[in-house]
Parts: sequence; structure tokens; C-alpha cells
Amino acid sequence: MRKVQKSSYEELRRQRLEENLKRLEELNLPKLAQKLKDASPKPSPAKPKKPRIFRKEELEYVDVRRSPRVAGKPTPDYKDVSADEKGRTPIRRSYKRRDLAGRVYASDEARSFATNSANEIHSKLRNKFPSFVKSMLQSHVTGGFWLGLPNQFCKSHLPRSDEMVTLIDEKGDEYPTVYLAQKTGLSGGWRGFSLDHSLVDGDALVFELVKPTTFKIYIVRASDYRP
Repeated sequence: MRKVQKSSYEELRRQRLEENLKRLEELNLPKLAQKLKDASPKPSPAKPKKPRIFRKEELEYVDVRRSPRVAGKPTPDYKDVSADEKGRTPIRRSYKRRDLAGRVYASDEARSFATNSANEIHSKLRNKFPSFVKSMLQSHVTGGFWLGLPNQFCKSHLPRSDEMVTLIDEKGDEYPTVYLAQKTGLSGGWRGFSLDHSLVDGDALVFELVKPTTFKIYIVRASDYRP
């Protein structure tokens, strides 16, 4: 009895399989699946990345790009400028940098002596030109060589835009310097004047504005102080 049931089950299973295959063939599903498989693009194998090799010229330094505003202008030269013996044609001078480790600082007494002596000269000026006294600091005569001028004096008597200002020493030698109106001080050219006159900390200078952009300079040395 069990054998008969088992063979009936197998027969029924075989019939269902045949029916399913006929239905698939009627719908052409096997052929459609094969076509889709053949039509799908095959993925290309990933190409191995080659390590980048830098050429020698790519590793060399290049010039720094300059701003378009100044790209067409010549590279600035920061050497000090001075005038010739007639005071007309600017000429360039080269100066060796001072040894900042050997700076000499004036004593309070020597500084006061120089400043008081400069004030006496200032009070005795007969030309009645605008003038002022300036005591020298290390920043004025070493390192940066920047000389700030009295703010109120600059606003009252000096140009409101950058100009060349001439300094005339007591021998009559002329030194063109760059006056920066916004910073109210002397920049390029002041270094040359300072070095040529061996200015040091504590010295005092009288600035007398004899022309709109020309100063007459009187120098008092702190080293002249005698206790």
C-alpha cells in the first residue's frame, strides 16, 4: 500500500514539473533571461594606479608671485639714498649693519644734558621757523632706523601725503629722506643720515623747518656730558 502511494506521489510531482516547464517555454522566460545576461556589460577590471614620479624641475623653487598691483614695477631697492656734493642728484650709499649686541645706552644724566642743551639752541633760533627737539632712542639709531616726528607738528607744518624731505646738517650737506605722512615719521634715507653722523642713544637733535620740506639739523652729543 505504501509503495503504491509513493509511486503516485512521484508521478504527480513529475507531471507538475513538466507543466511548469511548458509554461516557461510558452512565456519564453529562459531565452529572455539569457538575452539579458548576454546584453549586460561586463565590469572592466580596475586599473592599478601608478605612483606619481616628480621630475627634478618640478621640485625646484620658483619665484614668488607678486601682486598684480606691483607686478609691472621694478623690484624695490631698500638702500639708503643721499645727495651729491651739490645736493641735486640723489646717489646711493651702502652701509654695514651695526652690531646690535654692542649697543651703548646713555645714562639719564647724559640724556638730560643733551636734551637741555638742544632746548637752549632751540630757544635761541632767530629765524622763527617751526622747530622742535627730538631725543634719540635705540630704535632711531640702530636696528629699524625709524624716526617718528611729533604728531601735532606734522599735522600743522608738513605735507599730508608722502614726500621727500631733505635734512641739512651743520656743514651744509643734504640728505633726502622719505617722509611717511600717515605714520608721521622718516623712513628711507634717515638710516644714512644717522650712520653718517654717528648718532647714538641719548643724542638730541633740533629740527628747524627752513622750507616746506627741508629741515636744518643741529646735533647735541650725549657723550659731551661731563659729570
